[in-house]
Amino acid sequence: MELKLPDTGLTWGLCWFGLIVNISVSVACGFQASSINAPAKIIKAWIRAVVADRYGVNLTENSLTILWSSVVSIVLLGGVITSHFSSHISTRYGRKKSFLFCAILLTAGACCFQFCRVASSVELLLLGRLLVGLASGLTTSVIPMYLAESSPIKLRGAMGVLCPLGLTAGVVVGQVASLEQVLGTEANWHYALSCFAVLNMICYAFYFWIPESPKYLYSVKGDQVGSLRAIRKLFGRHSIGDDYIKLQMECANGANYTTELEPQTSRSLWSVLRDPTLRLPLILVCALQGGQQLSGINAVFFYSVSIFESVGFSSTAAKFANLGVGCLNLLVSIFGPILMARCNRRLLCLLSCSACSVILFVLTMSIYFIDMVTWFSFVCIGTILLYIIFFQLGLGPIPFFIGSELFELGPRPTAMALGSLSSWGCNFIVGMAFPTLQGIWGAFVFLPFSITCVLLTLLVKFYLPETRGKEISDVVKKVSHGFRSKVLRDE
Repeated sequence: MELKLPDTGLTWGLCWFGLIVNISVSVACGFQASSINAPAKIIKAWIRAVVADRYGVNLTENSLTILWSSVVSIVLLGGVITSHFSSHISTRYGRKKSFLFCAILLTAGACCFQFCRVASSVELLLLGRLLVGLASGLTTSVIPMYLAESSPIKLRGAMGVLCPLGLTAGVVVGQVASLEQVLGTEANWHYALSCFAVLNMICYAFYFWIPESPKYLYSVKGDQVGSLRAIRKLFGRHSIGDDYIKLQMECANGANYTTELEPQTSRSLWSVLRDPTLRLPLILVCALQGGQQLSGINAVFFYSVSIFESVGFSSTAAKFANLGVGCLNLLVSIFGPILMARCNRRLLCLLSCSACSVILFVLTMSIYFIDMVTWFSFVCIGTILLYIIFFQLGLGPIPFFIGSELFELGPRPTAMALGSLSSWGCNFIVGMAFPTLQGIWGAFVFLPFSITCVLLTLLVKFYLPETRGKEISDVVKKVSHGFRSKVLRDE
């Protein structure tokens, strides 16, 4: 039996909990993801000088490109590694300690960035990137689950979406901090990479105040007293009485559940993969998280600078315009908690995926004919802005937390870990393949992203049940028959 939290609405305790968790970890992860882009040329020159000075090797342009690709992509490798192990970590050590591990890994990575320039060590730069990648993989697996498990049913989506909102905010802050006018200079680039560690201090300062997930304490650890204390921290000292757990167990007994508190154990990877009743929700989680990366969001950001330059922007102006796109991305994502609380998940996903597929097709055609029709440059800009808006309506935030609404507590950590693994794996594929495919296919490199959005639209339309305001046990029944499930029944 999974603990049902009191439906008291948003409280100060829940607000502070969400802010502390996201600012100290999620924002920091988003920050480190974007802060390396603007000073890339400066860091490359430093790498070349360090290798020549320490090892007596003059890197060719091709060798430098390969080394730089390693610096950039090792973050993705770290994300894949911790995504795989996040189920074990979050179950054995709990959601709260997993959150602490995220902060510690981020701080360790920031220390490597801070001292790599002083020590003239490319190895420290690589180690720092690996550490923040490990932290990011654990963050995207554990934090949405931690937030959703600590929230009542009607706020589950609004709290779960705070993690992608924090990542988006961190990306924008990182873009600003790494500008040449701020810290992205030859003398200060290592500060631009490492200053996110200030955010981690919030975790250390408030760690002993924030509670463990009440559902984890109750259903996994069998700690009734601890779950009561956690609920009172989040919802107020007088939100529940001492007999709250007993009353819930009596209600559960009336619904043919056992009256004894039997801790649920986390399901192993193999047992989850072999269970036919979990096959459809697992496909949904992995497809949505992987499809989020294969929908082209990173490619659009990568291409936007060149599009702004094509309409006459200078290189500096194009970078600021790209920052404006990032700000739009953040602005739209700010409305995520409100949308998740008031709008159905299926509707938002269908609208987001279908609109993104059409917009990406229009973007492809606009880029292809951009030299023939001058005003198509402005069409490209318009489609990029529209894509950002519709992406953040559903495809951006929902995949992060949908696993918490499709799986019961036992298989949930494993399912969330597999979803995160799918996300980081697809992110790695896009990061490695996009530059090559762009050179071969040109404008048509966006067509596979459009097709991905079409496939996601069909998957959501026929197989994603509505989860907003639903008991997880009811949702699980709807998807328990695999692709024969009638997910639209009783909607």
